[in-house]
Amino acid sequence: MIHRRVLLTSLLASTALARAATAAPRKAAKRPNIVTIVLDDVGFSDLGCFGSEIRTPNMDRLAARGLRYNRFDTKAVCSTTRAAMFTGRNGHTVNMPDVPDLGMVAPAGSFPKNAFHIPHNAQTFAQALKGAGYANWIVGKWHLIPKEQLGADAERGDWPLQRGFDYFYGFARGWTDQYRPDLVENNGYIRPTLPADYHLSSDLADKAIALVGEHRRKAPDQPFFLHLALGVAHAPLQVPARYADAYAGVYDKGWDEIRRQRFARMKELGVIPADTALPPPNEGDRPWTALSEDEKAVFTRYMEVYAGFMQHADEQVGRLLDILDDDTLVVLFSDNGAASEAGQAGEFNGLYRPNTLAPAKQRARLAELGTAQTQAAYPRPWAMAGVTPFRRYKLWPYLGGVRTPLIVSWPARIKDGGAVRSQYVDVIDIGPTLLEAAGARFAEVVDGERQLPVAGRSFGASFANPRAPARTTQYFELRGNRAITDGGWRAVAMHKCGTPFEADRWELYNTEVDYAETVDLAQRHPQVLARLQRLWAQEWERYGSGPLAQPSDLLCRFARYFDE
Repeated sequence: MIHRRVLLTSLLASTALARAATAAPRKAAKRPNIVTIVLDDVGFSDLGCFGSEIRTPNMDRLAARGLRYNRFDTKAVCSTTRAAMFTGRNGHTVNMPDVPDLGMVAPAGSFPKNAFHIPHNAQTFAQALKGAGYANWIVGKWHLIPKEQLGADAERGDWPLQRGFDYFYGFARGWTDQYRPDLVENNGYIRPTLPADYHLSSDLADKAIALVGEHRRKAPDQPFFLHLALGVAHAPLQVPARYADAYAGVYDKGWDEIRRQRFARMKELGVIPADTALPPPNEGDRPWTALSEDEKAVFTRYMEVYAGFMQHADEQVGRLLDILDDDTLVVLFSDNGAASEAGQAGEFNGLYRPNTLAPAKQRARLAELGTAQTQAAYPRPWAMAGVTPFRRYKLWPYLGGVRTPLIVSWPARIKDGGAVRSQYVDVIDIGPTLLEAAGARFAEVVDGERQLPVAGRSFGASFANPRAPARTTQYFELRGNRAITDGGWRAVAMHKCGTPFEADRWELYNTEVDYAETVDLAQRHPQVLARLQRLWAQEWERYGSGPLAQPSDLLCRFARYFDE
């Protein structure tokens, strides 16, 4: 009798549910708002929640309500990383092998014919979201524009509005002055009158907050995607003096000790494995004890300004986070490792120019660092500290160049806030993950044109499952230097300009037990290395841009970035 009653009750319930479904269509699940925040030239250890002494309470708050990923890789240079993020495809696949700026100065033949033009059959995830009903805005840096489209009256095929965004406010190229920026709105350059206390980071945050507020008033039911790409911490290092002054004395101990302290803190936080070994300082980077007193005073101030620059940016991020609800999916990462371009002396007066000003003269003008009077970049060994515990820095194929902090926060869905995830994630995986969360996907055909295959894969399963499977294999190439990751194995080859690629010396690391690439196993495991070399060739054949070409003379002149 009991079984019959249960069965009857179930049948009645099923009938009622069926009638309800027929009578009224089921309301679609609410799609999350999406915010991506991309920092510039920020190293793996430069955020407080990743072990830094730099105060980043708002990014730390984001991590406390979300997840930190400690095996997230980029393309080691900004434009290639950003193209890969937006398209879900490797940079070579979408004609973005390097920064478009080089296309402006490199001799003909230095890059493939269509370099720096993302093909139209490589849909961006902004375009896919737009097709799914999202409003899309980009505020800040774009840096995906070929030289022939930078003119005031040039075509705009590779600008954001032609790539899926409804609105663009920020700057078009790789960097700009924080006090006197080259501003763009939509498809044109603008020159507004700026207030005396203007700073670009604050302006970008103001614009982002205003866009969200206006959208909520006009279209509260429409989901939005906001891409906030700050200029921080790309040089020039510029921030009001009070932010830099707040770090007075912190960096007097120098970059070697800061690196050691960060390393210890990262272990305490569980950001890196407890058995991680700290590699020796990079060959060629001067020890702090070898500096003169003038150099110590000047180089300390460079880093105080950098830290203040970061803290100021964190405040702007916090202002935006304050207006977002728990069903907003926020992704924050840096586009490459800490910047190495300024060499051992740093750059005081202007970027990408040798610093010929004697340390004593810089010390006499120390108050100018961080102001509109200078466009400074810190000395390279601070970048070594910035990428702790890894070796080298931005532009290099080692983990110091490619690995950066990644935070994913979605309080409505992520329930173990503050946890660290160790899934291997590449920047090409960002787009597929966000589209999956939005209930959308990259289109296979757009306007009758078949789209290039998407190489990225969603890592959304890791939001709930710390043991969810993730990608295992990813290749790397930049300026002739190569790397390949397959599971825990990672092989790296530095290329000497003008020599055959077959002559490159490959190194081999087992990052499962050697997280920071400290022990070269190439001699011990030649068969593993040979397999990874073959795998690199297969991946290049699949995703690359034709035969591997020698870097041009121009890029070889940039080899000072790789000097040992």
